[in-house]
Amino acid sequence: MDLWSYEKELYQQGITYIGGVDEVGRGPLIGPVVTACCVLPKDFVLEGLTDSKKLSEAKREKFAPYIMEHAIAYGIGMCTPEEIDELNIYEATKVAMKRAIQEVQKKIPLEHVLIDAMPLELDIPSTSIIKGDAKSISIAAASVIAKVTRDHMMIELDQKYPQYGFKSHKGYPTKKHLEAIQKYGLIEGYRKTYGPVKELLEKEG
Repeated sequence: MDLWSYEKELYQQGITYIGGVDEVGRGPLIGPVVTACCVLPKDFVLEGLTDSKKLSEAKREKFAPYIMEHAIAYGIGMCTPEEIDELNIYEATKVAMKRAIQEVQKKIPLEHVLIDAMPLELDIPSTSIIKGDAKSISIAAASVIAKVTRDHMMIELDQKYPQYGFKSHKGYPTKKHLEAIQKYGLIEGYRKTYGPVKELLEKEG
């Protein structure tokens, strides 16, 4: 599949500044949901770029700085665990996406946004694409930026609290993570409305 097909269609309509938007971190029990918006130049080339979930950690770490260096513009948006608890993860993800888009709009006049799966109400035209991170080069680039940004936050958390194993599970509810919560309790940053966290809070009364 040509990862440029959506972008090319828009270029043919005379549209230049196309932002790809993706999120990471809807499933973890801790930390923010992180989104990125990325605008690539027409001559951008990065062999092997695809949905960040299909790339190895080493590849993502190599690709992210290259994308950020060569992008026309990119922006990162987040919603905190508190906002996720207040809004719910679906609505919080939309807010975080809008924040990433706004970051880019401060730098360049965005003309169209391609979004992975999620429809957004925006002041500019947008297209929601199911599995967009595997179909659009701009969304794929955004997915790598978002993933690496959030992973780095989890690695920093791991240095502060090594007993939880954040470096390996990145906050997702793995067996090891759930066992650590049971053993060591909750630290700041957990999403209180998420099942395993909610259960532990109820148990602690």
